Amino acid sequence: MKKLLCIAVLCLVAAAAGVPLHAQFKSEAFSQSYNDDPDSPKDSTDTMFSFKEFFGGVAHKNPLKIGTMVAGSAVFVGTGQIYNRDYWKLPIVYGGLAAGIGGGFYFRSQGNQKAAKACFAAAGLTYWGMLMDEVICYGPADFPHAGKATLYSLLVPGLGQIYNGEAWKLPIYWGGIMGGIHFYTLNRTNYERFRRIYKAATGDNAASYTGPIPAETALYYRNVYRRYRAYSVLTIAGFYLLQVIDANVFAYMHDFNIADDLTLSIDPAVLAPDNAYAFAPAGGTAFGLRFGFTF
Repeated sequence: MKKLLCIAVLCLVAAAAGVPLHAQFKSEAFSQSYNDDPDSPKDSTDTMFSFKEFFGGVAHKNPLKIGTMVAGSAVFVGTGQIYNRDYWKLPIVYGGLAAGIGGGFYFRSQGNQKAAKACFAAAGLTYWGMLMDEVICYGPADFPHAGKATLYSLLVPGLGQIYNGEAWKLPIYWGGIMGGIHFYTLNRTNYERFRRIYKAATGDNAASYTGPIPAETALYYRNVYRRYRAYSVLTIAGFYLLQVIDANVFAYMHDFNIADDLTLSIDPAVLAPDNAYAFAPAGGTAFGLRFGFTF
């Protein structure tokens, strides 16, 4: 920071004194290219999902990115275990899903709603466990792997932060999510309460309504708590998405060097125009300082 201030002061003094300032840039600065290596994997913006790549990976003909593997397995159940060569887990996955879904429909037909809900919940837990198993067993991968961190946070809020070694962030995100859930429950309860009062005060039996809260007041508070309920949902979704983004970004930046000695270097130099981007005095050559910025 002190170096930058000194440079700024020198430039201002030189400009005030009428000293001509000239600059020369390396041509490489204007011809940089990114991701031009034909052997490197494409960015996520190039191809969101390729069925050819996915099924080729499942057949072990080509490697799969973790996002492609999990996205495909979310539809084609069990293919993630096939890609990870965990074939022995397939009977557990298919058996758990079949038993849960089949049991749910059976108990529903018998009128046992509690048992049906329990079976469907078991099937959902099996499906979630299948996806989590795929992420855990995916490899080999450098640590931390941004794809793993993102999927961990998608499946379990805060798990991506633990994976990145930033468990201190858990109270922030879990506090926000649990606070949103608390206020959602509170606002939904009050919304249902005033909705029932409003219906009772304006329904077919409105003449027999003798409650202390008039219909206009009930309508007002019904709308207020409905709006607050929506805000609570947005709060939950906001903290959930924020912790997913946090896990992804900080996994990418885990090895990012932010040391002060990488910001600026100053050396004496002879300035001679060697490309079309150079600006030099009429003499063609000048002495000065060379500033190198490293990002």
